[in-house]
Amino acid sequence: MKPSERRKARRLAVQAIYSWQLSGNNIADVEHEFLTEQNVDGVDIAYFRELLGGVATKKSQLDELITPFLVRPMDEVDPVEKAIVRLATYELTFRKDVPYKVAINEAIELAKSFGAEDGHKFVNGILDKLVARTK
Repeated sequence: MKPSERRKARRLAVQAIYSWQLSGNNIADVEHEFLTEQNVDGVDIAYFRELLGGVATKKSQLDELITPFLVRPMDEVDPVEKAIVRLATYELTFRKDVPYKVAINEAIELAKSFGAEDGHKFVNGILDKLVARTK
């Protein structure tokens, strides 16, 4: 598998997680919608499904890991940045085959693409603290 296929899977997963967070729709419906309505050429579909499903089913556990590093309540975190941090925390926690530097760098790039102007700094700060505590 090419790294670009995983990168595309992360990108699509962040968009789907964002949609799920805002809509509250069933995760299976969100997955179906994204797989049928988005361009999935070159996307690692299995990885996309794992990320989306993993974040959805382990949301409470992920949020417990993230919350100690927030300076505001979770419900006040920008939804895009929340989706990115949840996805990266999932990778850092449950995908030991993904080097932590890769997970953090990918999250920063996603935040630069989708987040607010300084969203990547917020994402980087949270994930650096999380990794330091879990090492």
